[in-house]
Amino acid sequence: MSRPVPDEAIGALLEQIAEQLGAPVPAQLRAALRAVPRHLFLPSTLWLRDGKGGYEACDRAREPDRWWRAAYRDVPLVTQFTELPDGDLVPSSSASMPSMVVRMLMALGGRRGQRLLEIGTGTGFNAALLSYLFGAENVTSLDVDPGLIRRAEQALRASGQRPEVHCADGAGGWRPAAPYDAIIATCSVRTVPLPWLEQVVAGGRIVTPWDTAWCNYGTLVATKQADGTAEGALAPYGSFMLMRAQQADVELHRDLLRDGQHPERSTTRLSPWSVAGNDLDAQMYVGLHVPGAWHSWDTEAEGAHTRLWLADDQATSWASVDYDGRQTSTFAVAQYGARKLWDEVVRAYDQYVAADRPGIDRLRLRVSAEGRGTRHEVRLSA
Repeated sequence: MSRPVPDEAIGALLEQIAEQLGAPVPAQLRAALRAVPRHLFLPSTLWLRDGKGGYEACDRAREPDRWWRAAYRDVPLVTQFTELPDGDLVPSSSASMPSMVVRMLMALGGRRGQRLLEIGTGTGFNAALLSYLFGAENVTSLDVDPGLIRRAEQALRASGQRPEVHCADGAGGWRPAAPYDAIIATCSVRTVPLPWLEQVVAGGRIVTPWDTAWCNYGTLVATKQADGTAEGALAPYGSFMLMRAQQADVELHRDLLRDGQHPERSTTRLSPWSVAGNDLDAQMYVGLHVPGAWHSWDTEAEGAHTRLWLADDQATSWASVDYDGRQTSTFAVAQYGARKLWDEVVRAYDQYVAADRPGIDRLRLRVSAEGRGTRHEVRLSA
């Protein structure tokens, strides 16, 4: 197969995006995607899913056809790994799925001439699209990783788009160019940083992927109110890497489980799969109502066929729910610490059922300043 011609490749990509959207890509965004070719922002080595839960390298020099096919498919592409203290490698930067980029730009709205702050420069692709749409002189983009900033600036120059780019922690916003008509993030957050709320104008919009410790899913589209708060709905799309400033370094076996602990034991009729299975609406509801609680599955647990572990990101409490491999009417529960995490999850799930199992698109967040941070209230739309 010969290397795709960019115009043909972009046309094919637009068709894939339209299929995901269920509608044609808006004309202005089609023009932006044609003016800002995605391949300019990708490194020579991409990391593609290997179908086994991991990644395999795709080098442009050795596999040019495969590299180009990946560049113009509607899929996210891992572009960088970071080594953890324990030696594990985890993705630390990626090129977002193009249809997700388009969804977020559609949610952003706005018009040329408005001032934009982007949190998470990454490859620079989204910053280039914003520059095309709003004017490069109106776009400021931040990333905490200096290596990513250097590569993004090179790609931006090659694309002809020159927004203002800075190496900085996006959690603090960028006060020198404030105020902004909108703030858009390409990383997820668990709380809206107070500087974002302060640096966007009344009537301005904040668009950011959302994350809870329980479930990484959804995108918040919020509008700044005249009283200084922001309010908006969660959209049913978006799964991005969590902002580094909000990541918690807590491990169950390293930080929580200790010899000599005496957990409270009980049983539950709520299946752990109801709250940690395939129902993303239930997971998101639980995540919003049981803040800081996360879970992991264990199929090699001593004394159980399958165990759901729960813990909090402050390393104060843990719980477990055991399936014995035979019956699903009751499950054994153990809880330890200041929080009774499984009890909190059960209460949240009961509320979810009582509210007629609301989809994520019925969840609204109201964000207000509180001390040096922000407070979030969850509401249900009709």
